Amino acid sequence: MKRGSRNRASFFVRYSHFYSCSYVLIKNIFHLILFINEYSFSFASVMRTRDAEKEELVKQKTIELIVKDGFDSFSINKLAKACGISVATLYIYYESKDDLLTKIGTEHLTHWNELMMQGLSEENSFEEGMRQQWKNRVAFYKLHPYALEFFDQMRNSSYQKTVFMPMMKKFKTSISSFLQRAIDRKEMVALMTPEIFFSIAFVPLHNLIRFDFAGKSMGGSSFKLTERILWHTFDLVMKALKP
Repeated sequence: MKRGSRNRASFFVRYSHFYSCSYVLIKNIFHLILFINEYSFSFASVMRTRDAEKEELVKQKTIELIVKDGFDSFSINKLAKACGISVATLYIYYESKDDLLTKIGTEHLTHWNELMMQGLSEENSFEEGMRQQWKNRVAFYKLHPYALEFFDQMRNSSYQKTVFMPMMKKFKTSISSFLQRAIDRKEMVALMTPEIFFSIAFVPLHNLIRFDFAGKSMGGSSFKLTERILWHTFDLVMKALKP
């Protein structure tokens, strides 16, 4: 074979080998990139889940601390310690202590507001609507056992005007038509202020929920809110509200 032919053959062998190695290398790099992207997406999803869980923990501990110590004693440092996280982490979710309390209070009251009106319709009689209201309240406070005391604390704090009252105004607007229909149908006593109505309609239920949460009655003996106790109390309340 001539020298030129041998050189060309050698070149094509080297080129083919280089091309084959390059193809394998590029293929491996491509698969590596796909793996990294998939891993990064999975890792980001896990981090988002952990962050969401941490944010829920912050909300839960905020309410527990306020129920225990009140708004005046609440601090970001105490909250961070209770959550087992740094103060800096809290500021990822909230701009300030005021922002945190406003958002958590508003979120809780919004959820309460939405649940209270579930199952109510214009076709409901006064008693049917009130029974649904009691069911809704029991369901909410079982889901959020600290909420009743949290709302009481908020009502007696500086957040009464900025958070509590605006949300209560929304609830009053929603339920007023239901109550007016009951009055028009002569199913409910007409001459009654909102304070009297609330005291008769819901305070007995709230007290039963408090006893149930504490697990103790007024006398200190064990207490559990049963269906019999709940609806016997409801019947007594309805007697007081009906004409």
